[in-house]
Amino acid sequence: MNLTHSCIITSDVKRLSEFYEQVLQIEAEFYGEDYAEFKVGQSTLAIFDLNAHDSSAPGSAQTASNKSIILEFNVENVDKEYERLKKMNIDWIKTPTTQPWGNRSFYFRDIDGNMISFYTHVS
Repeated sequence: MNLTHSCIITSDVKRLSEFYEQVLQIEAEFYGEDYAEFKVGQSTLAIFDLNAHDSSAPGSAQTASNKSIILEFNVENVDKEYERLKKMNIDWIKTPTTQPWGNRSFYFRDIDGNMISFYTHVS
């Protein structure tokens, strides 16, 4: 089994996609105005409009309310990415820290409040 997609439901696909374009330095591929994808390694991060989602699964999602899932991205150099992203207006959770299990990481939130972690394994 492989996890191939993660999807964020939002009320503003364009705005959230522009945020991720800056953060990931990857251009979104749009499929209409209500859906965008980012190819990230072997996975896909999708951004999907709430109203479009509600047409197939009414009432099943609420935007900007995630408090339990973290999108984690393995990056080459955590400290370099932190310095680059510090120039953006970001809601920071944790500055770069080396964890006991061997990862150096930092946490922040996207503009909908979803938690993101950038990490690098260090020895």
